[in-house]
Amino acid sequence: MQIDHGNLRALAAVVREGSFERAAAALHVTPSAVSQRIKTLEDRMGRLLVQRTVPARATPEGEILVHLAEQTALLEHDALGRLGVGDEAPRASIPVAVNHDSLETWFVDAAISFSARANATLDMLSEDQDHTAALLRNGSVLGAVTTLSEPVQGCRIHALGSMRYVATCTPEFHARHFSQGVSARTLAQAPVLVFNRKDALQARFARRIMRGAPWRPPVWWLPSTRAFVQATRGGLGWTMNPLMLVQAEIEAGTLVPLRARAWEDVPLYWQHWRVNSQAMNALTDAVLAAARVLVRRR
Repeated sequence: MQIDHGNLRALAAVVREGSFERAAAALHVTPSAVSQRIKTLEDRMGRLLVQRTVPARATPEGEILVHLAEQTALLEHDALGRLGVGDEAPRASIPVAVNHDSLETWFVDAAISFSARANATLDMLSEDQDHTAALLRNGSVLGAVTTLSEPVQGCRIHALGSMRYVATCTPEFHARHFSQGVSARTLAQAPVLVFNRKDALQARFARRIMRGAPWRPPVWWLPSTRAFVQATRGGLGWTMNPLMLVQAEIEAGTLVPLRARAWEDVPLYWQHWRVNSQAMNALTDAVLAAARVLVRRR
């Protein structure tokens, strides 16, 4: 059975963009053309490939074909480059999932290094590090920075090191809320900054101290890594900040740790689909080099 590559590209675009309309814009065709290509592919396969939800999602059978589409596009890009006609084709854009804090600290250095070695761009999706692996599984991305230490089926895995987070607040906030120490009682009353509903770092830190006591503090929901630091400096609450972003503030005394050893190391891994691609090899080399700033076990 042969599969039309144009139909495959339409399927991958719908899943990546989340709707038929945005997929049409990305492919420079009409939404009806995208819909027709998906219908033709579904008729050919004899099964539903896309869930018409908001956002649109691939079915389990559709995920298999999205993997094929993304890998085929990358291999096509490599082949044209080796033939010396890569400049005549549209630049490949490799979809990758990166956790928010890596994107705000070290991953852009990997992208800069990659750009010097490959005639391709990155389509970087920002997601919580505990959830980026799901984007690998459903075919939305070809590579991901993740906390998952077991390889996703069909992927290669590389240990990167750990992102160190420190529970911090201003000296004034500490004096107001933790003058009697960091305890179950004080943690239950002190305002805390949380990135979003997927962010469990603060809860994990508090749980070690609460010892089973309920933790329902006042919460500031703030989905921005940089704004997290600004809000912490402004005294809105305490939170787990990446050490790389607050090292200078801690050394200057404008932020202080909640207590001794108020840190947690979160191991990170680079996973990518097993595809014999020069572009993916260049990206992996760039990611491993940029990740040297992370904490390493001794």
